[in-house]
Amino acid sequence: MKKNKKDLLFFYIIAAIFALIIIAILIYPLIVMIKLSFTDHSTGAFTLGNYARIFSERQYISGFKNSILLSIYSSLLGLLITIIATFIIYFNFPKLKNWFLSLANLTANYVGVPLAFGLIILLGNAGILRILDQNLGWGFWDNFSVYSIKGLLIAFVYFQIPLGITLLMPVYDVIDKNWREAAAVLGATNAQFWRKIGLPTLMPSFINVLVLMFVNAIGTYDTAIALTGASVNMISINIANTISGDIFALPEVGSALSVVLGIILVINMVIGNRITQRTRRMA
Repeated sequence: MKKNKKDLLFFYIIAAIFALIIIAILIYPLIVMIKLSFTDHSTGAFTLGNYARIFSERQYISGFKNSILLSIYSSLLGLLITIIATFIIYFNFPKLKNWFLSLANLTANYVGVPLAFGLIILLGNAGILRILDQNLGWGFWDNFSVYSIKGLLIAFVYFQIPLGITLLMPVYDVIDKNWREAAAVLGATNAQFWRKIGLPTLMPSFINVLVLMFVNAIGTYDTAIALTGASVNMISINIANTISGDIFALPEVGSALSVVLGIILVINMVIGNRITQRTRRMA
């Protein structure tokens, strides 16, 4: 009995510590950020001016547009690549699954400044592939700049792939081998099995991974700033600039940008959840 009371007391202490940590590093800063987003920079009075500013000034509108489009395109491309790669490995080279996952975990750490530096070495103005392309006279990279939004797209797709592999590889476990055998006995071709059974079963997981990839991309700062030096307008770079201040800080505007970014993430998750539920009902 005493042991149970001690265990219960220990649980309450751990739960209280955990709750305090959550409040300190998540809830309290969130409340402060929301309050600050409705605060006038000069007077400290309540205002909607910060939100009016970010939805009227071209710099902030462009940042939202670039970030959302980059996140959508990189997520779709990353998902497509990882679906093809994981499908081939899982069903054709099952002994390589663990090695493939280990490789994905390893490359997932190669982001930010190292990733930007690697792309510059390969595709920069004096990059290896650019020089090779010029010497061979192909002209494939003539109109490409790694320091542009196209370069960022390559970087974003790169760091989406390890995430997709890590999340998707275990998903194929739901496809029971007996299902395929039963479908074959009933006269269904392999293509018919995947179209009628396999793909509908896996689709909710694909959508969930797509949602996570979007979240992974839209708030990215380190890779974007290291590769483009803020020459490409991004929401994360705008938030950093308004908080730290290139000329003068505007933390109220940065807070408003952060709140809108949070709303975008919530909308993304709600839409993903709705689509997932619908596909499950259709499966």
